[in-house]
Amino acid sequence: MAWRGHLSRNMKELRILLCQTSPASSSARAFVEKNYKDLKALNPKFPILIRECSEIEPQLWARYDMGVERGIRLEGLSEAQILKAVEDLVKVGASLKA
Repeated sequence: MAWRGHLSRNMKELRILLCQTSPASSSARAFVEKNYKDLKALNPKFPILIRECSEIEPQLWARYDMGVERGIRLEGLSEAQILKAVEDLVKVGASLKA
């Protein structure tokens, strides 16, 4: 999982939007609880923003160079699928630089 250390190389910012209590956001909350520490340790200066709001649909947003943004809806995804979505967003950032 070498891509985990490349967040700051391929993105400008990663935002996770979720609800603190909604069942739809449960896998997003689990993802943050299990992966935030490792991702932040590998990318200490990279902004990983966790935005909590009541009744919001869980989403993942990546911001790249030149203000380009990509978003993914997380409702119905498992924690493993969310991890794969982050990996895919990192790969998008790498392809935008090529």
